[in-house]
Amino acid sequence: MVRAEFPGVKLITSPENLGYTRGNNLGLRTAVGRYLLILNPDTVVVGDAIAQMLAFMDAHPRVGVLGPQLLYPDGTIQSTRRRFPSLATGFFESTWFQPLAPRSLLDRYFARDLPDDTIGEVDWVMGAALLVRREAYEQVGGFDEGFFMYSEEMDWCRRMKAAGWQVVYFPSARIIHHEAKSSVQVLAATHIRFNSSKVRYFRKYHGVLAAETLRWFLLSNFAFQLVLEWAKGLVGHKREMRAARVEAYRQVLKSGLRG
Repeated sequence: MVRAEFPGVKLITSPENLGYTRGNNLGLRTAVGRYLLILNPDTVVVGDAIAQMLAFMDAHPRVGVLGPQLLYPDGTIQSTRRRFPSLATGFFESTWFQPLAPRSLLDRYFARDLPDDTIGEVDWVMGAALLVRREAYEQVGGFDEGFFMYSEEMDWCRRMKAAGWQVVYFPSARIIHHEAKSSVQVLAATHIRFNSSKVRYFRKYHGVLAAETLRWFLLSNFAFQLVLEWAKGLVGHKREMRAARVEAYRQVLKSGLRG
C-alpha cells in the first residue's frame, strides 16, 4: 500500500522487529536533508506544525533537538518536557510509589515551572515527535541501541546537551499523540522494556550500585503486586483480569529487568 499510494516515500522493510532504537537508526542512516524528523506512527500532525518547527530551527542554530506540544486525542495537553531524573526520582516516577513522592521532586522532573504555552530550553522531550539537526545527529550518533525502547530519547537528548546543543520545547507546533496504543497490547513486555531501560539509563549515568539498587527495588514492587493480585483473584474479584496481571508480573520477575 505504501509503495502504491506514496511512490515518493523510500520504504525500508525488515523481516524482524528491530525495536524502536534500531528501527529508527536504520531510517536515520538512510535519511537525507538538513533535519531529521522522528515521528511515531500513532501521531497526527496538526496544520503546519512541521513547517513551524523547521522555521524555528533555521532561526536558532544552536538548537539540536526540538519537541512540539503533544496533545491527547481529546485536545488536552500531554506532558512531554522533562528535566533529567535524579536517582530519587527513579524510585518514585512511574512506580506505585509515585503518589507518595515529594511534590518538589516531580515538579522539577516534569518541568512544571515552565508553562504549557511557553517556548523553553529543557533537558529532554518525549520522543513521539522530535526534529533533530543533522549536524547534531552526526556529532553524537543515533539512538543507543542498548535500549530496545523507552528512555532512549532521554539518553539521546543528554548526549546532545553534553555536546553543547540545546533541547527546546516548542508548543507553537502541535501534534496529536494516541499514546501507547501498541505497547499496551503486550503488558508484560511493556513492563519489562520500560523498567529495564530505566535501570540501564541509571547504570549509564549513575553507576552500577545505583542501578542495581533501583533494579531490586522495582522487582520487589512487582513481587508485591503479584501477591496482591493473586490474593484478590483468590477471593473471586475479577479473576480473569487478576490472572492476566499475575502472569504479566511473573514474566517481569523472571526477566530480572536485565534487558
